[in-house]
Amino acid sequence: MTTSTPTTAPRERILSPTYAATTVAMFGLIAFVAFEAMAVATVMPTVARDLDGLGLYALAFAAPLASGVVGMVAAGAWSDRSGPVVPLLASLALFSTGLLVCGLAPTMDVLLVGRVLQGLGGGALTVGLYVVVGLVYPPALRPAVFASFAAAWVLPALFGPGLAAFVASTWSWRWVFLGAVALVVVALALLAPALRGLEPPEEGERTPRIRLWWAVVGATAVLVLELLGSASGLTALGAFVALALVWTALGRLLPAGSRRLGRGLPAVIATRGLLSGVFFCAEAYIVYVLQDHWDLTAGRAGIALTCVGVVWAAASQLQSRLGERVSHTRAMVVGTSVVLLGTGVLALTVASLDAGSRPSAVLPAAAYVLAGAGMGFAYPRTGVAMLEASTDRDRGFNSSALSVADSLGAALALSAAGALFAASDRAGLDPFLAVFTAAASVGVLGVLAAARTRAVSRTSPS
Repeated sequence: MTTSTPTTAPRERILSPTYAATTVAMFGLIAFVAFEAMAVATVMPTVARDLDGLGLYALAFAAPLASGVVGMVAAGAWSDRSGPVVPLLASLALFSTGLLVCGLAPTMDVLLVGRVLQGLGGGALTVGLYVVVGLVYPPALRPAVFASFAAAWVLPALFGPGLAAFVASTWSWRWVFLGAVALVVVALALLAPALRGLEPPEEGERTPRIRLWWAVVGATAVLVLELLGSASGLTALGAFVALALVWTALGRLLPAGSRRLGRGLPAVIATRGLLSGVFFCAEAYIVYVLQDHWDLTAGRAGIALTCVGVVWAAASQLQSRLGERVSHTRAMVVGTSVVLLGTGVLALTVASLDAGSRPSAVLPAAAYVLAGAGMGFAYPRTGVAMLEASTDRDRGFNSSALSVADSLGAALALSAAGALFAASDRAGLDPFLAVFTAAASVGVLGVLAAARTRAVSRTSPS
C-alpha cells in the first residue's frame, strides 16, 4: 500500500514569473519619478534665487501637486472606461514635456507652467499604477507591491540629491530637468511589455464630467490661495474665498464623509491627505532651512533627502513583512504618530536656535528623517486598505480619490505654508518656525483620522 504526499503549490511572489515583468516596469517608473523629485527638492532654492522667484518658492512645489489632481481625476475616469494603458502613456508624455519647459524656463513664471505640466502627467501616472496593481495582483501580494514602490526610492535617494547638487554647481540647474527627459525612453521600454495583454474592464462606472471640473476648480483655488495669502492688505482676504472653494471641491472629489474623517474608507482617504500635507511641507523647506539657518551647501543639506528615502523604504519593508500581524489601522496610527513626532521635533529645533542655543544641523535633519520613517510605515497601508474596500466598478474612482487626497492635501498645505511664511516674515517672526509648527498641528488631525480607519481593517484572503 502506498501513500501519496500532497504537494503544496509554491507561494506566489511579486517577482514570480507571472508578475515579474509588471513589477520591474512599475519599479522603474517609480524610480524615474523619485529621481526627479529628489533632484528638484535639492536645487529648488538655487532655482528660485537664480530666477529671482523666492516669493514663488512654495508655489513651485504646490503647482505640480495641485495640477496633479486634474490628471488623477481624468486618469481615474479614463481607466475605469478603457483600462490604464493609454492613460499611462499619455502621463509620461505630459511629464516629459513639463521637464523640458522647466529646463528651458527664462523666468520663474514659465517654470511654474512646466511644473503644472509635470503635475498633470505625474498625477495620471500615479492613478494608472494603482489601477494596474488592482488588476494584476491578488490581495495577498499588494502590500509587497506597495513596499516595492517605496524601495524604488532608495537608489534615487542615495544618488539623486548629491548628483543634482553636482550638476547644478558644475553646469546648471537646468540640466537637472533636461537630463531627466532621457529617462522617459527607458521608462517606456520597461512599461510596454508589462501593459501588453491588459484588457479594458468589462464594466465600469463612468465618472461624471462635473467631477473633472471640480478638480480644475480645486487645483486652481489651491494656487490662488498661496498667491492671495502671500499678499498684504485686503487682497489677502481673497484667500478665504479660495479656501472655501478648495473645501467644496474636496467634497465632490472624495468619498462621502472624507472631510469629516468618517469611519472606514473616508478616514483612509483623509489619513493619506493629512500625512502628505504634514510631511511634504517639511520636505519642501528642509533644504531651505538648513541652508538659511545652518549655512549648509545644497549638497550637504541634500543628505537629509538621501537619508529619508532610505529610511522610508526600510520602514515600508518592515510593515510589509509584519503583514497581518499589524492591522492597517494600527500601522496607520503608528506611522502618523511618528510623522507628528518628527515634525514637532523639527519645529522645536528651529525654536531652540531662535532662542539662542546652537543645536547641530544633525538635529533638524534627523527629525525630518524620523518623519520619513513614519511615512514609510503608514503610507503603503493607505493604498492597500483602499484597494480592499474597492470593487471592479469603483477601483478607478477610489484610486483617484486616494491620489487626489494625497496631492491636494500636500498642495493645500504647501500653499498655506507659503502664505504663512510670507506673513511671518513681514511680521519679523521666523517663517520656518511658523511653517513647521503649523505642519505639526495638521499632524494631530492625521493621527485622529488614522484611528478611525478600523472599518476597513484587513481580512485574510480567501
